[in-house]
Order: sequence, then structure tokens, then C-alpha cells
Amino acid sequence: MNWSIDFAPLLPDPLLWLLALIALALVVLLFVRGTRGALLRLAALAALVLALLNPTLREEERERLANVAIVVLDESTSQRLASRPEETAAIKADLEAKLGKIPQLTIKWVDGGKASEQTAAGTNLFADLNAALNDTPPDRIAGVIFVTDGQVHDVPKSAHGLGFDAPVHTLLTGAPDEFDRRIEIIEAPRYGLVGQTRPIQLAVRETGKTGQRPAEVTLKVRREGRPDETIRTTINSPVKVDMPFPHTGTNIVEVELDTAEGELTPANNRSVIAAEGVRENLRVLLVSGEPHAGERTWRNLLKSDAAVDLVHFTILRPPEKQDGTPINQLSLIAFPTRELFSEKIKDFDLIIFDSYEHRGILQLLYYDNISRYVSQHGGALLVTAGDAYASRYTLFKTPLAPVLPAPPTGRVVEVPFKAKITETGMRHPVTKDLPGSAGDVPTWGRWFRLAEVRADKGHILMSGAQDKPLLVLDRKGKGRVALLTSDQAWLWARGYEGGGPHTDLLRRLSHWLMKEPDLEEERIIATSKGFKISLERRSMEESVKPVKLLGPGGEATDVTLEPAGKGVWRANLDVKVPGLYKAETPGPSGPLTAVVNAGIEDPREMNEVTATADKMKPIADATGAGVFWTHASGLLASATGTSVDVPRVTMLSNAKLLAGSGWMGLKDRDAYLTKGVKLTPLFTGFMALSALLFLLAIAWWREGR
Repeated sequence: MNWSIDFAPLLPDPLLWLLALIALALVVLLFVRGTRGALLRLAALAALVLALLNPTLREEERERLANVAIVVLDESTSQRLASRPEETAAIKADLEAKLGKIPQLTIKWVDGGKASEQTAAGTNLFADLNAALNDTPPDRIAGVIFVTDGQVHDVPKSAHGLGFDAPVHTLLTGAPDEFDRRIEIIEAPRYGLVGQTRPIQLAVRETGKTGQRPAEVTLKVRREGRPDETIRTTINSPVKVDMPFPHTGTNIVEVELDTAEGELTPANNRSVIAAEGVRENLRVLLVSGEPHAGERTWRNLLKSDAAVDLVHFTILRPPEKQDGTPINQLSLIAFPTRELFSEKIKDFDLIIFDSYEHRGILQLLYYDNISRYVSQHGGALLVTAGDAYASRYTLFKTPLAPVLPAPPTGRVVEVPFKAKITETGMRHPVTKDLPGSAGDVPTWGRWFRLAEVRADKGHILMSGAQDKPLLVLDRKGKGRVALLTSDQAWLWARGYEGGGPHTDLLRRLSHWLMKEPDLEEERIIATSKGFKISLERRSMEESVKPVKLLGPGGEATDVTLEPAGKGVWRANLDVKVPGLYKAETPGPSGPLTAVVNAGIEDPREMNEVTATADKMKPIADATGAGVFWTHASGLLASATGTSVDVPRVTMLSNAKLLAGSGWMGLKDRDAYLTKGVKLTPLFTGFMALSALLFLLAIAWWREGR
């Protein structure tokens, strides 16, 4: 039971206080004048004021609530180093025993510091504490105990941000004399042009108990396709390392620091820099035949791509057309055939012939140059044909024939049709999952004409009228060739019958020809998250062979991939050693390789790994708590080094200082739940009226004598 007196005044407070002041003034006047009965009048007036205050005896039935102690266990990456996992387990067991002996105390355990895609980088223990406070009343929190190495990255600047009034203690794992070295990347490129080199600036940093070891260190630099390089440098001295970009896509450079004697961990002695290799603006030569309805489709598409430099020529007047127009009025500039198709042909990444017929404008020598440009120099050729490819002026009757993937039959099929993706096309990145291709009948609009060909080579990705080949891709020597047997892709661009994915198709097609890595039909892709590696194999084959995964130490593992869709196989595996892993697998045109770095998921977490009291001490001091080293030494240390020295825990009520040498305190919040209330009036009714009249009568009687 709990007793207290409450007041429920019968008059408003201002009026009540005014009457009390008037009564007090009258009593003072009586005392000044020496009037008899002044004390009795004082008692009567006091009784009157007390009656107006209406006092009530409050009797509460209370149920005491237990205090809550929150223990946050740091499970971040740095807590896995050395003997810290064993120390954390020992501290938890000791706390369970000591806190369990305190009556009316509930222990709430919180696993904190786990990295996820939703959390910020680093060890964010206070964010995990806030999540645990959502279902815990602040007035029941007796204290918070962090079990950590001290490397916490979200410590509040003041105790006001905690949301509760209780001590925040810290029990430190690790030892105060730890030492560690790491590589810090000062500046690194995010991308580079293929064939060029960009610098990386880095330095070796030392934390913990420094100055005990030589300042000169050795760095090993590993680059793709190059022998390892050794660099000598000193602590805190910036050093530059060249990063080459031999190919498009991800390029990787690994820098490794030799492990020093007594170092806490070598896990952060490696740094991997990944940057994207991009090609300088791709140069495309577009040669159009005489004007037609879809002439600007290719031009508009290529001009909209900021990475493409386009050179476009259109044959406005074929040689056989004789209309008497003066030669100097036929064009604004001369067609530089010799310069384009002989001297600078190797400067182009792609040559497109759009509805072009051989009518003697280009000499046969130039066609031969284009053929060698494709097969010997790795160039790309695209022919969008239509009826021009089936005419007697077809490009197949030129020296281009050896590189073209399909000869024409001379027949033009002119019936409405919807382009369909073939079984092969469903595997190829150029046509796979094109918008509108799902289902038995595509949702895009119809075309009306194509040139019939015999596709004996290459891959037929799309078919048209009467299941004739519509899109054929092939590789010739070092280069690539594509043949689109219809010139009516412009119908999709104009939105005829709802249009179609002309932008996706034509852009993918042109970029496949220019060897965009993401559009390779035979490819092995390796990605990583922490120590988990994912492998993806793309292929046009019905089955693929296992992938050989080479670890940083030279160990090899055969990985069997599982089907994950048409033309795609995948596998996931866990590795234990951080470093560069190389995936190798045979392909139709030679071995396929991919390089991936596996390691720490959170680089910030491994920047500083030595245990420290500095980060948690300000918040501990602000809440009257303490920071304690628990690493046992001397006689207390066990043979395994896992023994810990946890301070004793005591419960205090009104103390402001809640920590000392060898002890830490929790605040007794004296929280309770009110189960019932009984109110008893103290000065009302007949008894109060009788007492008031009695005092007034006695005062009148005394004054009258």
C-alpha cells in the first residue's frame, strides 16, 4: 500500500489564495493590536481554508515492476578477430550470472553490429539499441551495457539523444596494447579509357601501439595479365600505383601489404581497386542507299547515343540516273571513298550499309578492304537489306561475300508478318527478353517485306514471313557481322500497329557488333558479396562444363552450375580466404575467364580494428557510467587466453556516479503499476462543519471575556 494526501479545492485557485491572504492579514492585525483570542481566530481561519482545500487521503495498491538492463553484444566483423569471439562469449556468461542474482531485474540481450543492405557502413550499435528501445519503457531502463571492441561509429554526441536517463557502460574486448597496419586508398579512379593507365594514390597506416616496428614496409601489386610488382615505402607516406585498363568492363588491381610481427590481423592488409574500363567514343560509318522511308531510323538512334561518333553518307543519285544535273550540284561535299574505305577504315568500330546496292560508286577494292577490316582487324559490319539485298546489285556479288553470313536467293517475300524470336534468339543477349516478346504471338506491329536468304552459318535470332531468317549474326575471324533481311524496322519506330522495341533491338545489335561485354553470348560472370561468390555462365549451348575457380593461394575448385533460365547457368559458393579469385571455363571460341575479389563486406569496419576506449568514454562520462577493459592478464588469464575480468554489478537508487574501480552500477528506477486507488475525504461533511463552528464559538467566547 502507498499513502498520500491529495487536494481538490472547492474554489478556483486564484480566489482561494486571495481569501487566504485576506485571512492572514486579519490575523496579523489582531496580533499587532494584541487582541485576545487571536490564536483561536487563527485556528478557525486555518480550518476554514483547509475545508476549502478539500484534502483527500489517497490509498494506492501498487505492483512493483522489474528494472530492465539492456546488454548489446557487438557482432561486427572486427569482433571476429583474434580471441574476441571467445572473450565475448565469456563476458556474456559472466554477465548472465551476475545480473541474474539481482532481484527485480530483467535482462534484454541485443545482437548488434550486423551488416545489412539497409544499415549504414560501420558498426552502428546505437541504431540497434534504439530498435530494442521501441518496446521498452524509458522509465524502467536501469542501464545499458555494451560488449564491444570500442570501434563504434554511431555514438551520440550527447546523452540527451539517448531518450532515457540511465548509465551506459562499456565492457571492452581485446587488449589496450594491440597493433595493426592497413592500406588506405587516398585516391582511385572510378573509370578509365581502354588502353590507357590511371594512377592510384594510397598509403600504409598504423594504429594502436605504434613505434615498436620498422617503418619501412613492402607492398605487392597484382594486375590482370601482368607479373606482380613489389614496392617499398614507409608508414604514412603516399605512394602512387599505376592502374591499366586493358579491356572494357570491370578492371581490378590488388595491393597487398606484408604482415608485420605481432599485427592484430592481416585481413585488412589487402585492398582491391575496381574501376570500369570504357572505350573512347565509338566511331560508326553509316552508308545509306537512295532515300527511303526508314533512312533516318539508324541515324536518329546512333545520334542519340552520346558514346557514338557518327559519319553518315547517303547516295542521293545513282550513277545510271541521267537528268542533266551539273556535277557540281549533285552534292555539297565529295564522297571521300578513298579516305574512308582505305586510309582510315581501321578507325571505325562499325560500318553499316543501309538498303545499299552495289552500283559502282564504291570500287571492288574498297569492299575487299572492308572484308579484311572485319576478318583480320576485328571490325564490325551490319547490312540492313530489304529488297536491295535480293536485287542483281546485291552486296553479296562483291568481295564482301566471304564475310556475309547468308547468300540471297533473289526472291523478295512481300506478305504481312510479325517478327518472331527463334529458339536460338531466346538465348542470345541481343534478342532475349525483348519487350513484347513474351507469349506465343509478339505484341509488336507487323512488317511487310524481307529478302529471302539461305542462312547456312551463324545464329538466326529472329524469323519473319514463312519462317524465313530475319536477323542473322555471325563471327568472321576477329570481327563480327550482322544481316537484317528487312528494311522496315522504321515501322516500329513510327508506332505502326503499336510499334515495337526498335530502340532496344537496334541498340543491342549495334553494341553487340562493337563487342559490348554485357551482350556477349558466351560469357562467365563472377560477383561477390563479402565471402560469398556468385558465378553466372551465359552460353548458346545446351549444356556447359564446370567452372574452375582458382583461389588467391593457387588452390583450385571445380564448381558445377545449375540451369537458371534459357542460356543461363548459376552457382553460389562460400569462400574463407580473402583475395582475388579467377573463374575459368572452356568456351566455343576459347577459354572464358572472370576475376572477382572476395573479402570484407564493410571496408569501414576494417579500417580501424584495434580495441579502444576513446569512442565510448564521452557517452559513459555523460551518463555517470564506466568503460572497462575485460582482457584478463597475469594470474587471471587462462591457458587459452579466453578468461575475462568483468566488474561486479550493483543496484543503486539515487547515486549520480554509477561506476568505479572494479564495479559498475545500475539505476533502481522504482517503477510500479497502479492496480487500485481508494480516496477518503479528510475535512468534509458534519465533522468538518462541527469543528469549524466549535473553533469560531471558542474564539468569540474568548474575545468576549
